[in-house]
Amino acid sequence: MKKNAIRIVGGQYRRTPIPVVDATSLRPTPDRVRETLFNWLRYFWADDFSNKRVLDLFAGTGALGFEAASNGVAFVQMVEKDPTAITALRALRNKLQAHHVRIHAGDAMHVLERADHPFDLIFLDPPFHQGWLDKIWNQLPSILSPDALIYVESESPIVFPANFASLRQQKAGHVHFQLLEFAATAKTDNNADNAPDSA
Repeated sequence: MKKNAIRIVGGQYRRTPIPVVDATSLRPTPDRVRETLFNWLRYFWADDFSNKRVLDLFAGTGALGFEAASNGVAFVQMVEKDPTAITALRALRNKLQAHHVRIHAGDAMHVLERADHPFDLIFLDPPFHQGWLDKIWNQLPSILSPDALIYVESESPIVFPANFASLRQQKAGHVHFQLLEFAATAKTDNNADNAPDSA
């Protein structure tokens, strides 16, 4: 595969190439990181994705959202504002006939404010150095199901509010990535220090 090319690494669409278009701030999650993430998810969800609703809030290439769709989740909503990226997302969705994937052209904050169905998993992979995570944390609880999971990528160690608990974390190059659980029942976050780094 050519440099910068990525692919879906698991599930029914496995090995499908994902186009990497020339769009502002596009930073696809590498294949190896997605493989690690979905191993984590399989562990925490007992390998059952079938009833899960997923929000890919900064879709970009759609690598995370299409990976979730490939693994059999019930529904994926992708959010992206770059027109070139949106065109590529829709083309791949149509090629795969992934009818459980919805692509929303618009702003991430607007979607957070207007979403009316809870999600079981949210992918937060925003453009770096723009302070997105600080803007988003307080918006999440209203659209999360109890014990929902949140996957985060950041250019620096991830600092999150007390109503989230860390389940797994790793670093790939300069990118920190972490899987969090929404503690809807006001659990303490002591588990964050006790969780192993890999499943």
